[in-house]
Amino acid sequence: MKKKVESIEVKNKSISQLLAEMAKTAFQGRKLGETVEVWEEMLKEKDLTIIMGLAGSLSTAGQWKIVNWLIKNRFIDVLVSTGANISEDIIEAMGSSYWQGSPAVDDVALLKTDINRYYDVYGLESDYRKMEEFLTDFIFTLDPDYPYSSMEFLYKLGKWLNEKGIKSIVAVAAEHKVPVFCPAIADSAYGEAFLLAKSRGHNLIVDGMKDFYQFMSIGEKTGDVGVIYIGGGVPKDFTQLLAVSLSLKLKDQRIPRRKGFARDATGEYYYPHRYAIQITTDSPQWGGLSGCTLEEAISWGKIANEGKRVTCYCDATIALPLITHALNERVNFKREAPDFSWLLDKSS
Repeated sequence: MKKKVESIEVKNKSISQLLAEMAKTAFQGRKLGETVEVWEEMLKEKDLTIIMGLAGSLSTAGQWKIVNWLIKNRFIDVLVSTGANISEDIIEAMGSSYWQGSPAVDDVALLKTDINRYYDVYGLESDYRKMEEFLTDFIFTLDPDYPYSSMEFLYKLGKWLNEKGIKSIVAVAAEHKVPVFCPAIADSAYGEAFLLAKSRGHNLIVDGMKDFYQFMSIGEKTGDVGVIYIGGGVPKDFTQLLAVSLSLKLKDQRIPRRKGFARDATGEYYYPHRYAIQITTDSPQWGGLSGCTLEEAISWGKIANEGKRVTCYCDATIALPLITHALNERVNFKREAPDFSWLLDKSS
């Protein structure tokens, strides 16, 4: 009994101050406040690479410009995303809109009137198709005989979008030399754009294994890794593997610059993530990947037991705006972020 619960008093205060006070309370309010503290500590670390796993369809819910802000300020260094988050944002970046709607609606009527529903958000199918056609135009600028990783594909797309003044997530990432990986890229508008391009004679090749190999190479260059998971799914598991699969690439040879340990049974050398933040609404007892606790990941060697970690069970559309605004108020220093030119320049 070293820290008292401190009750919150209502008065004029900043978001940063409110979350600092919430960190001294309980339940998920406390975890939300602790998330800001851990993220701020990560930003102060030397020789740390911060990787964000971004799941779901948050761009339709008004969150994509927050991701842009995190990239611009190098509060994250690498983004691993679902295809939805980095394609559906392009619709709004192109000048179209999403609309506040309701889940209590006649979905058959929506289908008849060209409206797609994202829970309580509406979007026009015609806008979605326009975006798919736009991506298809980009595909035709690529070499049909070259096997691209998703990172290479998205880096080139980001530069192409920047030339057109379309400041989507991948465009801002390309501008600020932040690699973006999308290990399940076909599960999105990108897969549909591939089909459109294929039907018109372009044979785009995206090599998922090359993607994994390039992502693993990041683990050879960094000192420590901090991870931030918004949701779970493929982005989370792909990022978690960076801690345990690097040994296979290096044939169990140690990286002198990194802290890790050898597993007794196999001799594999693991490099657990030193910091970890998880924002999720999934419960762990159902066995799904998204709800896997950070503590469970310690048993796999993916998260460091001695590191800082926090899980906040909260809707990302609540947590992410509050956390980033608190960081905006609190962090008043320029971070020395890792340089990924060695990886991205090969893609240009």
